[in-house]
Amino acid sequence: MEELRLLPSVHAVLQQNDWEGGEKDIPVSVIKKWVQEEIDALRLSLLKGSYGKDRERERFMAIVSAGVCKKMEINGAYTLRKVVNATGIVLHTNLGRARLSSAAVAHVMSAASSYTNLEYSLEQGTRGSRHDIIENQICDITGCEAALVVNNNAAAVYMVLSALAKQKEVIVSRGELVEIGGSFRISSIMEESGAILKEVGTTNRTHLHDYSAAINEETAMLMKVHTSNFKITGFTKTVSSNELLTLKEKHQELIVYEDLGSGSLFPFPRYGIGEEPEIKSRIYAGLDLVSFSGDKLIGGPQAGIIAGKSKWINHLKKHQLARVLRVDKLTLAALEATLLSYHKEEAAKEIPAIRDIVRSEEEIKIQAERINEKLASEYECHIIKGHSMVGGGTMPDVVLPTYIIEVTHPAFSASELSRRLREKTVPVIVTVKNDCCHIDPRTVDEADEAALLSAFLSL
Repeated sequence: MEELRLLPSVHAVLQQNDWEGGEKDIPVSVIKKWVQEEIDALRLSLLKGSYGKDRERERFMAIVSAGVCKKMEINGAYTLRKVVNATGIVLHTNLGRARLSSAAVAHVMSAASSYTNLEYSLEQGTRGSRHDIIENQICDITGCEAALVVNNNAAAVYMVLSALAKQKEVIVSRGELVEIGGSFRISSIMEESGAILKEVGTTNRTHLHDYSAAINEETAMLMKVHTSNFKITGFTKTVSSNELLTLKEKHQELIVYEDLGSGSLFPFPRYGIGEEPEIKSRIYAGLDLVSFSGDKLIGGPQAGIIAGKSKWINHLKKHQLARVLRVDKLTLAALEATLLSYHKEEAAKEIPAIRDIVRSEEEIKIQAERINEKLASEYECHIIKGHSMVGGGTMPDVVLPTYIIEVTHPAFSASELSRRLREKTVPVIVTVKNDCCHIDPRTVDEADEAALLSAFLSL
């Protein structure tokens, strides 16, 4: 095709435009890649016959340059970027789950920009342990004897099973063989760890005698898995952690371990929100070990926290996996600052995840009306009652009453409007439903609100 010869070269496009990273300091290598992508897209359009009639070299050059400029405006130098979460899903896994508190952000910045005593004892002037940085905080807040932090809760489960039950049997109820996001299954991780799964009971009903009858000389652990991402209702029966502990009277060598999944240090039931068990209640009951996530209901960074009896935690600390799965100073800084907030209930409400979950309907309604008023000049907007979700595979049966702004535009479909909002310098993520873009203010703070309005009003 003759027109293909008129396509500009990458070098020609770069020469004609003085980009050199522009204001956003984008590497030249990235700009070259974008130029090539735009030329390839134009070539494909010509081959498919979908390109219009204006087929001149200058026109092709202008199209490629405009495409690259648009990518520069949208993307900037970084792939990981801030977005506004206007979906109302508080722990949105795709959007990074929990936002850190201002105290946690400040502590991370301090640790990131300085040398720290990560593995240095200021008291002794000798090498220390990074485990000591966070252990006392976890012990104070949960009441446990000892604790260890790894890089996520899946890693925590794997480490407990591999270090304490390899080539031994672990008894789990069939109703608790859960799968969480990314096809992570308890049964699969157990197989990888070298522990031997022994299922008891049925999907909907498991009794204490099922566990008791399954114990033999090869049994190392009784494992309970909190079904944090689903609920089974109807003709059901489960065995509580407290009941499992009664079996230790006859089998004192058994480890009773509960994977709490999202975990919680905040009394959500006191606010009429769900029935999520508090971690400290499991520790006080006498469980040998519990594990839970740091970036879900705790509201901190991605981490897996293992807490419990010092006998077992000390064994885990000496295991080779402790080094493989350890976290860095930034995670420890964020987690330490987050946990400090839990010493007072009111301070815990300053953690964004907690704050957004317990926000009142009235507060959200006032914010919805304010946003609605500012968008009404260019959009058709309606405020309706709705519900938000906690998200992150947490509290699946909990709906949080909210107010939603339905937004439509005369020139754009809802999907087109949603796409254009995602292309902004600070992308805005909305929900598309019933041919409308839905804004749920629950997850939109003051700074986000300004970015959201700017995105909508600059289309």
